Amino acid sequence: MPPTKESVIEVLKQVYDPEIQLDVWSMGLIYRLDVREDGTVHILMTLTTPACPYGPMLIEEIRARVKDEAEANDVQLEITFDPPWQPSEELRAMLGV
Repeated sequence: MPPTKESVIEVLKQVYDPEIQLDVWSMGLIYRLDVREDGTVHILMTLTTPACPYGPMLIEEIRARVKDEAEANDVQLEITFDPPWQPSEELRAMLGV
């Protein structure tokens, strides 16, 4: 049985950006999430900046955890910087910026 979108979101809420100490889902780094019938999960996401030093680590952690914890058959991650990430007003308030 393929994972559910909700189970993948729950996993993403456990993956934290080491710089900001907030999960990638709440930060709005995930632009699109598709769970296919064959158990493949496709994630379109961004990073805080193109030069994010933690980018490769975050990508690997997301791939591994979604595969293991959400029981996805495959995880396809696509990185985009269009549009560039901007923290929401709510997130700005939480971060004090």
